[in-house]
Amino acid sequence: MYPFGSGMPQPHPPTSTPGYNPQPGMSAGVPFGAGWVAPTQHPHQQQQQQQQPTNSHYPSAATHHAPYPTNNAPYPPTNPAPYPTTNTAPYPTAGPYPHASPYPSNNGHQPSPYPGSSYPHNPHQTPYPTSTGSPAHYHNPSYGQAPPTHPTSYNPNHGYTPVRTSMGLESPAGNIQHCFEELAQRQGHPIQHHYSTAPRREGTPTVFPAQNFDPVKDAHDLRKAMKGFGTDEDALINIICRRSNEQRQEIQRQYKTHFGKDLIEDIRSETSGNFEKLLVGLLRPIVDYYCHELNDAMAGIGTDEDVLIEILCTLSNHEIHTIKNQYLRLYGAHLESELKSETSGNFKRLLVSLCTAARDESGHVDRAAAQSDARELLKAGELRVGTDESMFNMILCQRNYQQLKLIFQEYETMTGHSLEKAIKKEFSGDIMEGLIAICRCVNNKAEYFASRLHKSMAGIGTNDKQLIRVIITRCEIDMADIKAAFERMYGKSLKSWIKGDTSGHYKHALYALVGEQRSNS
Repeated sequence: MYPFGSGMPQPHPPTSTPGYNPQPGMSAGVPFGAGWVAPTQHPHQQQQQQQQPTNSHYPSAATHHAPYPTNNAPYPPTNPAPYPTTNTAPYPTAGPYPHASPYPSNNGHQPSPYPGSSYPHNPHQTPYPTSTGSPAHYHNPSYGQAPPTHPTSYNPNHGYTPVRTSMGLESPAGNIQHCFEELAQRQGHPIQHHYSTAPRREGTPTVFPAQNFDPVKDAHDLRKAMKGFGTDEDALINIICRRSNEQRQEIQRQYKTHFGKDLIEDIRSETSGNFEKLLVGLLRPIVDYYCHELNDAMAGIGTDEDVLIEILCTLSNHEIHTIKNQYLRLYGAHLESELKSETSGNFKRLLVSLCTAARDESGHVDRAAAQSDARELLKAGELRVGTDESMFNMILCQRNYQQLKLIFQEYETMTGHSLEKAIKKEFSGDIMEGLIAICRCVNNKAEYFASRLHKSMAGIGTNDKQLIRVIITRCEIDMADIKAAFERMYGKSLKSWIKGDTSGHYKHALYALVGEQRSNS
């Protein structure tokens, strides 16, 4: 399955750290917040497929997407075959396999909160064999015996019950693939490996999961840095700012287990100012952090519309649905209701459309439809007195990104100028900012976030809250691309701007997050 945060299903490799789980609603590979990514074939996958013989007993992933063999496979498609049908249990009732179905029943379990995917992917084990595996790896003599205990538990509110096996917890998709692998190995057929384990990324991050990650050691080092008189801020930076968000959650669990104290509360008591806000933000689960930012933007008198635009205009359907569910659990209120009460007019309708998270994410393009939509936008804006805001809202909030790019091209061909220029002419205020944000994310998301960073530091004073939010949410996704776009657009490096607008440990922590070396000054 594709990683959660990219909007498409894709298989993923297991994490290399024992006992290390992604957060509920998140996948390994691409962190939460990456937005929708068009499905493309990885070059390593193409290379592996070219090297494999074509007379394999098992169809490759490039031509066969389901785990069941086609009619020309060595197994007949009838029910007595060792492959289960859709109406039977996923394992045969005879042989070395357990009689009970390891699949969770739909009865008694709430449906998956993720549209377009029945189950989230397995965070521990890719459902496909790796390129370095061997047939012996899939032969499991203890299969069906009591599995070992797992260090963490899954939240049952996230829509599925994982299958316990002797190799840990895995999704039904991974389990049925394992069944076929083992069955082929037992019958003497070679196992062909056609799947690349390299995760797909939308961009280049600056914060990567730490190698040889030891959450217990990190927890003890953090305790040591804050124990007694004074605080070792450099130790806090070296650990918290150089671990992925998933790893930080494991560190927090170990910290509370070993010391009976909450790590975030200790950080708050030992640090202050923007440095404290940055570290606390990093320690929050990324979905909780998005919810906190949205809630804070609407709390009290007034609303920070820029935050609502930045978050809702840049995330995929899956991510928005996950945030909506978590927002309800954290704050006891529906996000859509909160948006309606805090905004008004056309801007409110835009946010409600985005919050519905019903954008087409197929990636399919149609030039004739793009030309038609471009004409509709032209008639709704520049060719009439006044503006039909509903047409802009419908097209920009419903069409997939590839189709929108084609629509923008057709619009520019018809008019000689960009749609963004037309929006600036026809709209004003928050609705204009929201529509422009969508256009910029479609054209180049890295440039959009580079402009957000520039805006946070331009002029007198610094919008530290915006600076912190953009760096926290993008450092594990595409911050390297944002840095390059920033220097290309503004002629100076992001590091030089951070150096001029921040100071002390706060500055050094930002350096670590954006992949820059610490400076002496």
